[in-house]
Amino acid sequence: MTWWEAVLLVVGGTFAGGINAVAGGGSTLTVPLLVLAGVPGNSANGSNRIGVVTSNAAAATSFRRLGVDGFASAIPILIPVVLGSLTGSIAISRLTDEAFETVFGLLMIPLIILSIRKPKFRTDAETWSRPVTIAVFFGIGIYGGAVQAGVGLVLLAALTRAGFDLVLANSIKVIVILTMTLVALPVFIVQGKVDWIPALVLAAGFTLGGWLGAHVAVRGGEKLIRVVMVLASIALAAKLLGVFN
Repeated sequence: MTWWEAVLLVVGGTFAGGINAVAGGGSTLTVPLLVLAGVPGNSANGSNRIGVVTSNAAAATSFRRLGVDGFASAIPILIPVVLGSLTGSIAISRLTDEAFETVFGLLMIPLIILSIRKPKFRTDAETWSRPVTIAVFFGIGIYGGAVQAGVGLVLLAALTRAGFDLVLANSIKVIVILTMTLVALPVFIVQGKVDWIPALVLAAGFTLGGWLGAHVAVRGGEKLIRVVMVLASIALAAKLLGVFN
């Protein structure tokens, strides 16, 4: 890994950690950055999880210190999310690197749309029944365990639909993502899908971004970082899909 690739991973990780703490979608930037740094597609998906763990741990700590603690509210949805995450991580780790890069590139298109047009969070809507809530969060767990990218946006939409206000939903979200990633990560490690040096370099930026992003989420604002992430994601999705070949 060259020095400029290391700088790119740290800077990209900082942006991604911030956007993940504020809303979600940061991994649509960091997984392609790992690929650009020479990490094969499925290994990039696994390596990215190291930074996701550290950034969400930093964000959860910051939220708590700022007086927003979503741990108690997160407990009821952790079981379906964890089971889904384990299922998704096992399934995706069986794909070849080429197949993963194609799948990831295609999935980035709707995720970019979600990033540009943030969900209209409703706190006045009728909340889901318990069976529906379990099914929804199991499905989110499968997606998060398999791909990770954009799961924060999906979680925020689901959590607010389940009756949580946006700030508390952000705190719950980082706890849920931290938990599902801790479940999925060992699957990638056991199967040799983590490239440790790029993963740890990226995690350094991810952690800083998670800490900063939590402060931004509580105090408000995210427009600039979201624009940068969306533009970078569009360019990198095009590269993964072979537009620049």
